[in-house]
Amino acid sequence: MPALLAGLGLGYSLIIAIGAQNAYVLRQGMTGKHLGLMVAICSLSDAVLIVAGILGVGAATQLWPWLVPVVRWLGATFLIGYAVIAARRALRPQAGGLQPGAEPASGAAAGAVSVALTTMALTWLNPHVYLDTVFLLGSVGASQGAGRWLFALGAFLASVSWFVGLAYGARYLGRWLAGPRAWRYVDGAIAVAMLILGVSLVLH
Repeated sequence: MPALLAGLGLGYSLIIAIGAQNAYVLRQGMTGKHLGLMVAICSLSDAVLIVAGILGVGAATQLWPWLVPVVRWLGATFLIGYAVIAARRALRPQAGGLQPGAEPASGAAAGAVSVALTTMALTWLNPHVYLDTVFLLGSVGASQGAGRWLFALGAFLASVSWFVGLAYGARYLGRWLAGPRAWRYVDGAIAVAMLILGVSLVLH
C-alpha cells in the first residue's frame, strides 16, 4: 500500500500541472466530442512511459548497482526541486491560470482522427513528459523494489482518474480552473506532496 499511495501521489503531482496537454483536454472536454478516445490515448501513453521508465531504470541499476544511490538522490533532488517551483507558483501565481483558449483549438466538430493526432502530438512531442514520466517516475518506481509495480499502478490510476475527471468534468471545472486563485491551492498541495516524497525517498 505505501508503494501504491506513493505512485498515486507522485502521479497526481506530476500530471496536475498547467500545460498544453491539460489545456487541450479541458478545451476538448467542453465540446463533449471524442472524450473517450482522448482519455484513452493520454492514459495509455502514460502507462507505456511509466513502464518504460521503471524497466529502463531498473535494468540499469541491476547492471550497475552503484547507480542505485545515484538514482535515488537524483530522484529526490528532482522532487524537492519541483516542490520549490510549485511553492513559488503558489506564492506568486501567474495571471490567467489554466487557459484552454490559448491552446490550438480542435473545434466542436473536430473529427476523431484530428483529436487523436493532436492528443498524441501534445503527449509524445512534449520533452517534459520524458523527464517527468520516464526518468522521475521511473527512478522513484525502480527504488521501490518489490513494490515497483504497485507504484506503477498507483501512478497509472492517477493518470486515468485525472484525465477522466478533467475531460468529463470540463464543463463544471472550466470556470474554477480558469483563475489563478484555484491554482495557488493546487500548486501548494503539489509542493507539499513533492517535498514529502522527496524526503521519504532520501530516508528510504
